[in-house]
Amino acid sequence: MRAASGTRLRRVLAWAVVAAAAPIITATAMAGDASVPPASGPPLHEDLVPAGRSLEERLAEIQRRIQTAALYPPIARARNESGEARIAFEIDPEGRPVKIHVARSSGSTTLDRAAARAVEGAAPLPHLLGEINVPVRFELSDPE
Repeated sequence: MRAASGTRLRRVLAWAVVAAAAPIITATAMAGDASVPPASGPPLHEDLVPAGRSLEERLAEIQRRIQTAALYPPIARARNESGEARIAFEIDPEGRPVKIHVARSSGSTTLDRAAARAVEGAAPLPHLLGEINVPVRFELSDPE
């Protein structure tokens, strides 16, 4: 058993050496071959920065759309209820919010439900990976 595992380890190490050397060998071969055109496109460091709006800009847009879609429930207004609900959710690739839930209650189930509806009503949203948590504010000074 020990001999078999030693042989396997040597094979794995041999493949690791080949894999590590492959880019060097390829780059050296290409540098000497005039028939291979040089790589075109942006430098590698630019590839690391995603194209389009920044994360902060997308989060601000999401929050703006949700707050705009929030409708103050008349019953909450009549009861003088106000507050801020934090709604957590994910955004699927088509921009639809999924897995919507109240992360922190406003203290009013009516306002919490209205905040969750605002998230649904704000779609389509800019796509982000992972769960985000957005405040939805309901203040009595808001126009109806």
